[in-house]
Amino acid sequence: MIHVTLPDGAVKEMADGASAMDVAKSISEGLARKVLAAKVDGEIRDASRPLPDNTALTLLTWQDAGGKSTFWHSSAHLMAEAVEALYPGVKFWVGPAVDNGFYYDMDLGGRQIGEEDLRKLEAKMIELARKNSSYIRKEVPKAEAIQYFSDKGDEYKLDLLGGLKDGEITFYTQGDFTDLCRGPHIPQTGLIKAVKLTNIAGAYWKGDEKNKMLTRVYGIAFPSQKELDEYLAMLEEAKKRDHRKLGKELGIFTFDDEVGPGLPLWMPNGTIIIEELERLAKETELKAGYKRVVTPHIAKESLYITSGHLPYYQDSMYPSMELEGVKYYLKSMNCPHHHKIFAAEPRSYKDIPLRLAEYGTCYRYEQSGELFGLMRVRCLHMNDAHIYCTREQFNEEFKAVNDMYLKYFKIFGIEKYVMRLSLHNPEKLGQKYINEPELWKETETLVRDVLIKTNTPFVEVADEAAFYGPKIDVQIWSTIGREFTLATNQVDFAQGRRFKLEFTNQHNQAETPLIIHRAPLGTHERFIGFLLEHYAGRFPLWLAPLQIKILPISDKFLDYAQTILESLKNADIRAEVDDRSEKIGKKIRDTELAKVPYMLVIGEKEQAENKVSVRRHGKGDQGAKALPEFIAEVSAEIKDRIAETAS
Repeated sequence: MIHVTLPDGAVKEMADGASAMDVAKSISEGLARKVLAAKVDGEIRDASRPLPDNTALTLLTWQDAGGKSTFWHSSAHLMAEAVEALYPGVKFWVGPAVDNGFYYDMDLGGRQIGEEDLRKLEAKMIELARKNSSYIRKEVPKAEAIQYFSDKGDEYKLDLLGGLKDGEITFYTQGDFTDLCRGPHIPQTGLIKAVKLTNIAGAYWKGDEKNKMLTRVYGIAFPSQKELDEYLAMLEEAKKRDHRKLGKELGIFTFDDEVGPGLPLWMPNGTIIIEELERLAKETELKAGYKRVVTPHIAKESLYITSGHLPYYQDSMYPSMELEGVKYYLKSMNCPHHHKIFAAEPRSYKDIPLRLAEYGTCYRYEQSGELFGLMRVRCLHMNDAHIYCTREQFNEEFKAVNDMYLKYFKIFGIEKYVMRLSLHNPEKLGQKYINEPELWKETETLVRDVLIKTNTPFVEVADEAAFYGPKIDVQIWSTIGREFTLATNQVDFAQGRRFKLEFTNQHNQAETPLIIHRAPLGTHERFIGFLLEHYAGRFPLWLAPLQIKILPISDKFLDYAQTILESLKNADIRAEVDDRSEKIGKKIRDTELAKVPYMLVIGEKEQAENKVSVRRHGKGDQGAKALPEFIAEVSAEIKDRIAETAS
């Protein structure tokens, strides 16, 4: 018999050779029908593989990230089977799951495919899926694997085999298709009910432009047609909400070739949004006991050697510049600068926790192919802070940071979120991660315990920590269901010692602080990109670049319009007068398209009664109001930062 521990702590006793699917069936047939894969002692595996004794098991379904990833990886194999059926002689490179779906790189032997071919492939995939073929795993000796792909003349798989040893090689077969693959896969093709192949692109073999150009086909698949239809509807809505399109239409930001790729220029409207976000952050952080600092945009090489950024992060930094024999780098992180501020004065336990905050400008050399509007840029303005605390203070400080996230979620109307706890990989200590195994265990436990005690929703992801400690990536969803990474909350057990940071504790002894890195609003760039989609450009009143447009029905009322404008400006409300000689209907339509929250229509009656006729964007006529009454209502809405337009 074997013993299997489930996530709730229950232990099931199963027969020797039992699989995760057997465990699922022992719980209920309904659950078994939903199982796509299994997490066995932290490793995602086929649900059909026998389980070892004394193992921790999590059954993965479509609702789990690991289940989706396995589903999409299996869909890539199904697509490859369809391609091979329609285009005999095709050769395949790699076919992984990605954030939303999958792709496969292939050599079609000089053949070209287009949209019509994608539709044929979709039909073939569904035909093959309905055969309900099992995904069968087979361990293969290296010599046998080489012979198999040599007989097929497949130089791509032979290249992959060159880096593998006996005991590391597995084949997966479903239907008439066999591939070199480490897995895992879903149980049967029949679980794939709906498919959409979304794009065709070129991709150099191994990502090297000196190599042959392969054809990359992207796709996505779902367990039901309904879910695919919902996804496609979301994509259509996302096109309308694309932050690059809206950013241009609303005058938020621009790029210029002479300035350089990934370096956004913020227009007046975008700058207003930035200033409002900073005002929110500064108010919140002041109440939470943060102290503001300002640091330079460059520093000497020695600073980044001490911090560890050069050894671990240099590929993402701009190249050095040399002046008077000294190398300088553009700042990629605020951390080391803040550590120097901490070290600039003697500290005692009475100064701890010390919270240093800055909207710091950083520069990262993202690869050209990875740049994407505001979401991936090379110049970023980060809502950064570092908290220096004792281990005893850690839980309270980390919880306070999470509470700050929740406050911001409420303000911006973010209803769905999850904290992704990123852990290290013990096999990469000294390479990707600082070689401190015991400290990794300790700090990961600290973070996990806080999340559990505060009932914060979280998932764990291996091998994605920062090089100096575990981190939380904050995942949020926009109103149309698209996922974004907002920010990170990191724990650092290394920098304090690297920079020799100390404070005198209550026993008059030197102690090194634990450091929390946090950025609840992320960067201006990524967060404003998210907000453009989230609000579809219809920013809430407090955040809207232009809050009110005054629309006189003719030039006769321009003087009255100016009087209203002055009153609004005196109340710190952003307003303009539309003084064009256009009909009032066109002025209203144009203001609606510009997504201005309020319009004040004025004519003879409004002027005579010292009132304004109020229109709300998307809601139409709100009736006439006395100007002081309207200003009082609007001022209260701005002060309370109401986010009613997120829909």
